[in-house]
Amino acid sequence: MTTMQSTGPRILVGVDGSEPSGLALQWGAFLAAPLGATVDAIIAWQLPVTYGWTAPQWDPRTEMAEILNESVHSLFGERPPVPIHTHVREGGAARVLVEASRDAHILIVGSRGHGGFVGLLLGSVSASVAEHAACPVLVVHGDQGPPGA
Repeated sequence: MTTMQSTGPRILVGVDGSEPSGLALQWGAFLAAPLGATVDAIIAWQLPVTYGWTAPQWDPRTEMAEILNESVHSLFGERPPVPIHTHVREGGAARVLVEASRDAHILIVGSRGHGGFVGLLLGSVSASVAEHAACPVLVVHGDQGPPGA
């Protein structure tokens, strides 16, 4: 995967369509505004082991792009408060986010996304990126959005 180039500060946000990832996106925009930063919202996908056995017409890249665009639009409408660039990447979410963190100022993720076990303090993706990212990581817990959200 190539790194994402930016001319200024860049905030990376992991999105999966879940409520915690929506909060992470809100926090990303909140922190980006005073820094003059852009937000790179990234969603990852990988083919399931059973691909080919079921739903041969399924296009995961298109589905993930729709989830990502809907997440951004449902939170900010047509006019996000800061520039938000959306990226769809193939691969495991933790690996994709860690690779993308190389040139980010901060990586923000929700504490649990889709596929997590209820009751865990951290999901596997948030735990992995907190340990391996090349930049500081903010893991958003609970349901508290940023001020004014």
